[in-house]
Amino acid sequence: MIYNRHNFHKYTFCEFQEVTEKEMANLSMSYKSKSGSSYYFTEKGVYRKSNHWGRAANCRWRLKSNDKKVNNFEPKIGYANWVDFYPNNDKDKLFYIEINWLTNEVSFQHKNHPNYHPHWIIRDALATAKRIQVVKEVLTEENWSKHLIFDDLNELRKHIIDKLLETDESFINIKKSYL
Repeated sequence: MIYNRHNFHKYTFCEFQEVTEKEMANLSMSYKSKSGSSYYFTEKGVYRKSNHWGRAANCRWRLKSNDKKVNNFEPKIGYANWVDFYPNNDKDKLFYIEINWLTNEVSFQHKNHPNYHPHWIIRDALATAKRIQVVKEVLTEENWSKHLIFDDLNELRKHIIDKLLETDESFINIKKSYL
């Protein structure tokens, strides 16, 4: 599907890149939503000024920011090209899980994203959210490893998380292989 100013807001997933007000200074507002978000359309994409990111109506719009965490109090401006929008719904298997090993941050991404690797399992939204919870538990806690046999906890975490991302095997079954 090709997205544009007429359909980008209908069941889409997108990552907007945070930009400054200066980058859209010469543009006129094209649309203002009931929730107060402002949209500025260009031929290549859209600027969105909003104080709410994440779930927006039937869309999942994430803001990639230099800030550690985006708060939903102060308005932020994001830009996305039309080609950065992908279809979104809760039923289809559309998402895979990414992990940044440097920051130990876990997130989901759309299967049409250019960074997708075919060895990562694609899941629906609910299954993705549940799996992310397990991955975060493995990253941040130690109780799950109490009865397992291993030499290096960080190495064990990496192996288990790889299996969580690349298989549909349950966490319990994955842990059993380390008893």
